Amino acid sequence: MNPELFLAFVLVAAALACTPGVDWAYSITAGLRQRSFVPAVAGLCGGYVLHTVLLVAGLAAVLTGMPGVLGWITLAGAGYLMWLGISTLRSWRGASFSAADAVGRPAATQLRTFLQGIGTSGINPKGLLFYVALIPQFVSAEASLPVPVQSGLLGMTFVALAGAVYTAVALLSRTLLQSRPGAARAVTLASGIIMVVLGVVLVSEQLLPLLASAF
Repeated sequence: MNPELFLAFVLVAAALACTPGVDWAYSITAGLRQRSFVPAVAGLCGGYVLHTVLLVAGLAAVLTGMPGVLGWITLAGAGYLMWLGISTLRSWRGASFSAADAVGRPAATQLRTFLQGIGTSGINPKGLLFYVALIPQFVSAEASLPVPVQSGLLGMTFVALAGAVYTAVALLSRTLLQSRPGAARAVTLASGIIMVVLGVVLVSEQLLPLLASAF
């Protein structure tokens, strides 16, 4: 693999991982409300591992060539994001962010947190489009490694970068906000709103063209 091309990809991927979005919102919420934010970060990374597998297998490109299927995936992802955001908002009023409460959370919730993380990044069609649109630009047909191997390496590089960024976000949210209940509740409220708004935007992207064509 071309070292300069790989370095360029790392810079672009790191910039994207550092861009706030629903993954950040989920990481912050987990950092504040869960005993351990590791399951949340692992789940988010697991969703991108799924995207990497789809890319290597060539299924990602096939899905993007089927607008109908991708549209249903978008609606499913939007519905999931809105449900996750509403759940966050419903628990916002009674949320407690003290260190003692965080330690006392049952370990059984860690599996749910992990699975929700996979859903947050894995079912997000924006993540799928990111892998399909960006990674191929950094794959060289002239390199010694086969194209699927290059795609897999680039995909897993993004997973590693995202994992590092989301860990830092969750850790900082816990360190800086747990001693400030008011600020923590405000951030949790903002996280829930972000998830709901992104879900609504995704639904609008799918429904508005249909309504426009109908009239």
